[in-house]
Amino acid sequence: MPVRVTESSTPSQVSGTNSGDTSPPACTLLSVGQFYLQTFSGTQNVSSLQKEEAWRVNVRIQGCDLEYGYLCGTMEALNVPMADTPVVTFWEGEIVDTKNYTFYTGKWEASPEDDKRHWTKFPSFSPLLSQVEVDGGKSLDLSNYPYIFMRWKEQYFVNVGTDCGLTIAGFYYVCFSCSDGSISGFYYDPNSSPFQKLELKSTNEGRSGYSFSSYELQ
Repeated sequence: MPVRVTESSTPSQVSGTNSGDTSPPACTLLSVGQFYLQTFSGTQNVSSLQKEEAWRVNVRIQGCDLEYGYLCGTMEALNVPMADTPVVTFWEGEIVDTKNYTFYTGKWEASPEDDKRHWTKFPSFSPLLSQVEVDGGKSLDLSNYPYIFMRWKEQYFVNVGTDCGLTIAGFYYVCFSCSDGSISGFYYDPNSSPFQKLELKSTNEGRSGYSFSSYELQ
């Protein structure tokens, strides 16, 4: 979700080695072949030292390619104070599968220390930390882990201009729970308030199961 431009200011154990199959767990969210849009709703806390504030957020997963650790979607912020309309952005994501992507970002102004500070905000990451410190998690087998870790990077505004007073310069560290379809995340941008928390629940539009669709944004 775009943020206002500001000045800087007891999970299951996993295998310690990679068995060769580095795909994310076969939870129902990632059941490719379902063609409807998976949706999530919740909030992002955008509070600063001066003001407590949270925006309502809707997210749609619009595409997923597990072979390449890729997904994409849209994010809609509903009650942005300086906007006359909901603000929609298109984002692309990286699935941490240890094949295509590791826990170390390597771009977007994020250092390995930044990565660890944000990943360790997720309790489900704790059993992975020691190995991530060794090799970024390359040797971890995440195929049966009950959580999926991702990064989401907003690419452009869909319905407003870049002069809207918001920034999409940062990105999200994201954790998806395979058991209940919930998503939590933390926004990283050196020039925005730190650790803005994203909390989403699956709405699934009345359907059962969790799936990424094959819809392609035009």
